[in-house]
Amino acid sequence: MALRALIVDDEADARDNLRLMLEEYCPEVEVIGQANSAPDAREKIGSLQPNALFLDIKMPGEDGFSLLGSIAELDLPVVFTTAYDEFALKAFKQNALDYLEKPIDVDALQRAVKKLQRLSNEPIGVQPSAIANLMKDPGSPLSSRVAVPGREGLVLLKHEDILYLEANDSYTTLHLKDGKRSVSSKHIRVFETNLDPKVFFRIHKSYIINLAHLKGFSRTEGNMAILDTDAMIPVSRRRLPDFLGLINTF
Repeated sequence: MALRALIVDDEADARDNLRLMLEEYCPEVEVIGQANSAPDAREKIGSLQPNALFLDIKMPGEDGFSLLGSIAELDLPVVFTTAYDEFALKAFKQNALDYLEKPIDVDALQRAVKKLQRLSNEPIGVQPSAIANLMKDPGSPLSSRVAVPGREGLVLLKHEDILYLEANDSYTTLHLKDGKRSVSSKHIRVFETNLDPKVFFRIHKSYIINLAHLKGFSRTEGNMAILDTDAMIPVSRRRLPDFLGLINTF
């Protein structure tokens, strides 16, 4: 698959410099457009349909992490670009394919492009969109699993193994009953939209719980949902009436 990249950076010189470097050193990449802000990028992602992003992190208004969270359902491979090395750890928590520091080194750029190529050419038996359709089909064995994209591929988690989901900035941490955690670059809104509402309930802007693991409710330390593991998850005031109405029907 050809690499069709969108460059997102608020600085015109930085965009042009990266475009010229790609044209000279990475001819396998077609730069199909440039965007100077997160809103501009969202519009061009929709119209140009790139299959890779070169994304600046620190931009006025809405930064690159926020943009990536808002389009998490697209699962676009991302190479972050920034002059600020303190963002490196957070970039990889966002499942970035690679991370380039400005001024961009030619060798580092070529390595990042090779990673993009490997990802685009990787043979997979079932496309992500097909997996998503199977997971929504009640008759499919995948319908009781949650797909969590990571750096190495997809992890399919059984519903019963998930205690709750926690929003962390623009990514989501899934807390499992065995004490392990799985981190996804998808925003918690994406999970809320796609998870079975009969099983998972959003009790707070930052939390979705698995109702199968709900053990009780307490007001002693605020409004808290109590799970099997005795984990206490806050219930927001806005969600409380619906939550109480739900558990009173059990």
